[in-house]
Amino acid sequence: MSDLPFLDYRHAVSQSVVALDVHTGRGEGFRGALEATVAGDIHVFGITADEHSVHRTPGLIARAPQRYVKFSLIERGTGLIVQDGREISLRAGDMTVYDTDRPYSLLFDDAMRMSVVMFPKAMLGMPAEAIGRLTATRLDGRSGVGAMIGPYVSSLAQGAGALDGHVTRRLFRTAVDMVETLLEANLGPGRTSTDAHGSLLRRVSDYIDDHLADSDLSPGRIAGAHYISVRHLHAVFNEQGTTVSTVIRTRRLDRCYDALVDPQRAHQSITSVALAHGFVDAAHFSRVFRAHFGVPPSAVRTA
Repeated sequence: MSDLPFLDYRHAVSQSVVALDVHTGRGEGFRGALEATVAGDIHVFGITADEHSVHRTPGLIARAPQRYVKFSLIERGTGLIVQDGREISLRAGDMTVYDTDRPYSLLFDDAMRMSVVMFPKAMLGMPAEAIGRLTATRLDGRSGVGAMIGPYVSSLAQGAGALDGHVTRRLFRTAVDMVETLLEANLGPGRTSTDAHGSLLRRVSDYIDDHLADSDLSPGRIAGAHYISVRHLHAVFNEQGTTVSTVIRTRRLDRCYDALVDPQRAHQSITSVALAHGFVDAAHFSRVFRAHFGVPPSAVRTA
């Protein structure tokens, strides 16, 4: 991870993360570095830089909407995170989450280092409202779940690039699970499980995961299994900023990606992997896979 002058750093950040407006007061004296590792649609970054600020503006969101959650661990220096009307100071050891689909700002007054895990919001089995209560809040990294996830994410950011693709994917998925556990812990006992809306969302999400291999999985079947109307089901996912069909397709694609990078499944053809996870047409699978991951299935299998 080599140091970059400001213009190169700004370009690297916007290309590797999401479109951002980056500023610094250090001019030509600025130096920054970014190390990025991607496994499917999960991204892990290690960022080291001098004083600067980044802004996800309404204009950038309108031009390039991306429904991701970013989990950040501050490892050196101090910073300020602003989103959803909240503003919180962060110091080494603190963690926070923010939503790339809404405006936010990060400001660092001195040299800093942080590790970041970015993943689709749909990977969290939590209502959007629950996630929104925790954006731009301080998540303690010194005790409880936070004390466990901090070293894990830091080590991923530093060493994931040297790992086998299948191993990287599994480790990244574990990181997302740990982030979800941390968020639930910070919501407090029962705040997600006893809420009727959250409870329904979890049951539906579990049902979808259990039946992804069924090619006839549909909103009507899911609604019937939970004794609700299809309209109610669509409303639940609309509140998450997504649709039932999008969630089914995304999770099937994730399962297929996992299978394609798994050396234990190298004997399976790409078509058989697609069929085993609920897709019924190989050409359609190839198109949606490329649209989602940016590469065709064959490129993942080759890698």
